[in-house]
Amino acid sequence: MPKPLNILLITTDQQHYSTLGVLNDKIRTPNLDRLCREGMRFERAYCPSPVCTPSRGSIITGLYPSHHGAWTIGVKLPEDVPTIGERLTRVGYNTGLIGKAHFQPLVSTVESPSIEAHPTLRDLDFWRAFRDQWYGFQHVELARNHADEKHVGQHYAIWLEEHGLADWQEYFQPVAGAKSRMAPTTFADHPYWARRDRSWKLPQDLHYTRWTGERSLAYLDERSRDDAPFFLWTSFHDPHPPYAVSEPWASMYDPADMEPGALVPGEHDRNPPHFRMTQEVSPDFRAWHKPFEAHGCDSHLYPVDELKNDMAVYYGMMSFLDQEIGRILDRLDALGMAENTLVVFSTDHGHFLGQHGLVAKGPFHYEDMLRIPMIVRQPGTVPAGVVSDALQSLVDFTPTVLKAVGLGDQAAGLQGVSQHGVWTGREERARDFILCENRHNPGMPHLISYVNGRYKITVYKEGPYGEIFDLEEDPAEINNLWNEPRMAGLKQELTHEMLQGLMRSEPMKMPRVAHA
Repeated sequence: MPKPLNILLITTDQQHYSTLGVLNDKIRTPNLDRLCREGMRFERAYCPSPVCTPSRGSIITGLYPSHHGAWTIGVKLPEDVPTIGERLTRVGYNTGLIGKAHFQPLVSTVESPSIEAHPTLRDLDFWRAFRDQWYGFQHVELARNHADEKHVGQHYAIWLEEHGLADWQEYFQPVAGAKSRMAPTTFADHPYWARRDRSWKLPQDLHYTRWTGERSLAYLDERSRDDAPFFLWTSFHDPHPPYAVSEPWASMYDPADMEPGALVPGEHDRNPPHFRMTQEVSPDFRAWHKPFEAHGCDSHLYPVDELKNDMAVYYGMMSFLDQEIGRILDRLDALGMAENTLVVFSTDHGHFLGQHGLVAKGPFHYEDMLRIPMIVRQPGTVPAGVVSDALQSLVDFTPTVLKAVGLGDQAAGLQGVSQHGVWTGREERARDFILCENRHNPGMPHLISYVNGRYKITVYKEGPYGEIFDLEEDPAEINNLWNEPRMAGLKQELTHEMLQGLMRSEPMKMPRVAHA
């Protein structure tokens, strides 16, 4: 009798789709390149939301953010929504999550309690004793911060202490009051993610990228000693800003070699007003910052030399985690698990590095933000060395895994579709459109994009604005066709397709069983 299939999901955070060595000779990712040679790479994979919590919620539920409930950051993913972990646990899988979760906000309230919030975040005794199943994961080891951000603690802080770094708090921004000696200072009048000293003093052997890799290796070693199949989500934190990383990665790339994107003069003249506002010194986004600040709704003016420095660090972050991914792949080989493990690599959403004059995520649904890298490998089942243009969405992960492990009947009521036939080379495509939701506040910004084989249309909850891009004729998305009179018919057609796509994606949780 064949062994049940193991599942290994490896994700990064906020990775631009071009940051793979197979696509970009400026960056070195030999282990991800290896994964591409041994599996299938998808050129048209998309996130269901370009925001961390909603997108991550969609990965484990198979639902869009508007239906699983975590519609933006600072909103808790309801713990009663069924997840892929729960479904697999019920049939005997050991389930683990190591790294970044971000299912809950940084503030805990009576109405929405959060264990990812202070003071619980730094209550290390709480985390030492934590044994609860959480969002379907039986084994969790968590860390919340990016670089030197103050919201550090949980299992990563315990590991730092166990490795002799008793004063680990000195390497991170202080929670309140005390001043950190080791954290790089934030530039005056620069974005929160800017760091004057991009070379973080924390040694690489104590970096959370190394911690995520080490603990994933330990989990695999444990699974090799039992008979249960596993589902492990190895969730790396980088290359999400702030732009600071340990040596030698901080100095691995020469900023002079970096080629960031740039604004094409006049391209925002055809776009909604908030695009042009990002190119102002002090834009007035107060109407969109209610009740909380909306990502990216600020000035994006930023010195190109600083952007090159940031980009070099961003690439260094990617090469660091690529090294850890290589160690994980090697361990699968050494343990004899590779042949029976479906490996899926992706990220939660994209990033801007100067493209369109933008340097931070926000309500800008360009391919840089929505498109994501995706690689799938299963020796003997997924064709090796194949590049596919079949549309993929992270919301498809749960139904695809359910199909792969023989639980396809449990996908009823999910909004994602099974991509298993595409991944195994038996079908050309499983979907003909993509939906991407983006909400920050109850009012604005609130936008939805629909993408088909050629076009992308974006509409807003308020106002007469929108975008239509011909991704075939205008892959750089410079010419917004929304207000072009000659494109009125196309606009009507795409709007109708989008409405049909939304209706086709409505979840039917229960089958109809009677006439009345």
